[in-house]
Amino acid sequence: MTRTQSNQAQQRMVLGTYVKLMRAANSARNYASRSLSSAHLTPTQFAVLEALYHLGPMSLSDIARKVLTTGGNLTMVVGNLEKLGLARRQSCPEDRRVLIVALTAKGKTLLRDIFPRHAAAIVGFLGVLSTEEQERLGDLCRKLGKQARFSV
Repeated sequence: MTRTQSNQAQQRMVLGTYVKLMRAANSARNYASRSLSSAHLTPTQFAVLEALYHLGPMSLSDIARKVLTTGGNLTMVVGNLEKLGLARRQSCPEDRRVLIVALTAKGKTLLRDIFPRHAAAIVGFLGVLSTEEQERLGDLCRKLGKQARFSV
């Protein structure tokens, strides 16, 4: 095999792996979306509510880092959560320029209701993998995630 053929074979393998990764990620996203449909929440809305539920009130920039979304998208998501009465924005007591987002009582009640069902759905989705496979997948995803932070 020539060097060019070897490079082409490597590229085909890498691109094939990438396609499989994207298909798996899309399948996971779609599966999660179905488990949230009864609550009429998008995955990003759920991610924001879940972060606030488990971590407490946070600034928009902190939430954006936690749920891996852009500030512009997050502003719209939080606005929609406010319209639904699930979250509220308030000024930070230490720095009035910073907006803090907090769950409302309605938001906490909703999360208490849907989180167990959503977690069970995710367990069911990943249940096709053995414990060892789940650990390996987690390690590989973490490795890819770390690598992506250092490249452009």
